[in-house]
Amino acid sequence: MVKRPVKYFVVDAFTDTAFKGNPAAVCLLEKEEEQDEKWMQAVAREFNISQTCFLTPISSTQSDANDHSVTRFHLRWFTPLIEVKLCGHGTLASAHFLFAYRIARTDVIEFVTLSGVLIAKRVPTGSNVDVSKFSDGDPEEHFSIELDFPAFPVLECESVDIPSLPETLNGAPVVNISKTIELVVTSMSSSHLERLLQI
Repeated sequence: MVKRPVKYFVVDAFTDTAFKGNPAAVCLLEKEEEQDEKWMQAVAREFNISQTCFLTPISSTQSDANDHSVTRFHLRWFTPLIEVKLCGHGTLASAHFLFAYRIARTDVIEFVTLSGVLIAKRVPTGSNVDVSKFSDGDPEEHFSIELDFPAFPVLECESVDIPSLPETLNGAPVVNISKTIELVVTSMSSSHLERLLQI
């Protein structure tokens, strides 16, 4: 495996405090041909945190439907074991990295992913923010990020459609079952859920 230098940062998503929140490694690759899956998996294994994100620029800018400039990147997410199709905190960490270090010089980023195109928008912080909590005291440098993710339809299903469910839930009675393309969501009484979590 060829060793090559790569720019990377570990970003704590969902927090403004170091060593809190949900960490993700964000790696910026220079060229599209650098997307070697074995190498990316090895890097993710080396970081050994829940997600390692790989960004590759597609082009400098394009325009969206409202004629705003948009920066585009390929984005892939790897756990230490596999590549995943979608990762919320990894997308947020990637957008933060690109906006904070001014790699994206627009207020909108399009990420081309296995789940389709995801959009991140830089939203300036309002005037009601206490700037004294920021080390540089400059509110222009602080912002929020809005993410636009794909919506998957939710379908009703029966427990007979998923024969392993009662065993998986250790016999807890199921109130409702819904599913998406790749996920099954169940609901049960809070007392049964508490007992299940104690196992």
